[in-house]
Amino acid sequence: MNRKNLCFIVSLFSAVLFFSCAAQSKTIKIGGVAPLSGAVAVYGVECKNGIDLAVAEINAAGGVNGRLLEFVCEDDEGDPAKSVSAYKKLVTKDRVSVVIGSLTSGCTMAITRQAQAQHVLQIAPAATATAITEAGNYIFRTCFIDPFQGKVGGKFAFDNLNTKNAAVLYDIGNDYSVGLTDNFIEEYTSLGGQIVAKESYGTGDKDFNAQLTKIKAANPDVVYLPDYYGTVALIAKQLRAQGINTPIVGADGWDGLTENAGDEVLNGYYSNHYAEDSDSWAVQKFVTSFKARYGKSPNSFAALGYDSVYMLRDAIRKAGTATDIAKIRDAFEATDGNYVTGHIVFDENRNPVKSAVMIELINNDGQLTTRYAATVDIGM
Repeated sequence: MNRKNLCFIVSLFSAVLFFSCAAQSKTIKIGGVAPLSGAVAVYGVECKNGIDLAVAEINAAGGVNGRLLEFVCEDDEGDPAKSVSAYKKLVTKDRVSVVIGSLTSGCTMAITRQAQAQHVLQIAPAATATAITEAGNYIFRTCFIDPFQGKVGGKFAFDNLNTKNAAVLYDIGNDYSVGLTDNFIEEYTSLGGQIVAKESYGTGDKDFNAQLTKIKAANPDVVYLPDYYGTVALIAKQLRAQGINTPIVGADGWDGLTENAGDEVLNGYYSNHYAEDSDSWAVQKFVTSFKARYGKSPNSFAALGYDSVYMLRDAIRKAGTATDIAKIRDAFEATDGNYVTGHIVFDENRNPVKSAVMIELINNDGQLTTRYAATVDIGM
């Protein structure tokens, strides 16, 4: 063999080896859609932080099936139209087969039908509207659903707070707020409670004094406020200014109040997906790692994003493939494990079956923070 041929063979072998190694080192690319800016940016930023932490931990441990994870996230600003644009970019340009997101129910539902039609595995970390998973068998969520959460609030208000008369103030144009209201009322009245006032407002309203005047006149024992933290902070100030000092109860949309409200939300409780002060090993490991990476405590959106990635990791391991999305989907549906937000299995509609915790807002040495109040179970 002459030198020229030998050089050619060596070069050819090197090229084959290079492309073989490159093929084996391909990442598992995961898409993300989240509000990283806009009115509910706290949800998206914290969820992304949780996802990034999980990806970093998994990659540090060698990845999944010999491949590292790669997370590509697009900002939808909490706007359903932008959620659609973000999804299309991830699927067509980034070629992802899994999308985690979005965070709010409206933005998430904007992309479920496309994901189902294209057999893209969609994992909704925190979108609680019932209709989301109705799009088909490729759509899952990590959080519990509105009917469950609304009923948890109703049961807690009646049983744990020992109230008999409740008022409700909700956003009539927001499916999240309406769904929670309906189920709170159903549970509360089924237990023997009475709804003495039911007032509504429109999305974007800033002045709630007319509704609160009616609520004050009804003299409730508790007020249910099912909305997102920005609106709840505004309502709470006006509610307390009117001299309504009853407990106020809400849902996971309140997560973010500790950075965006003051003492007006004290004597406030909300249903959530996990409690930072739980003694669970999984929770404490997550909280410690999150604080070390970000220098602050994780909220529930961070925990749900974190769990979404670990559930996906477990499904890919179980499926034995990083590319056959049908097998990964089947393995994901068979999830049965302990995660930060609880022991998770799916019901027939791919909604998690798990408990909810109630969180109390407290003032700790001049700083608004939270503490665990109760665990509430409602039959699914």
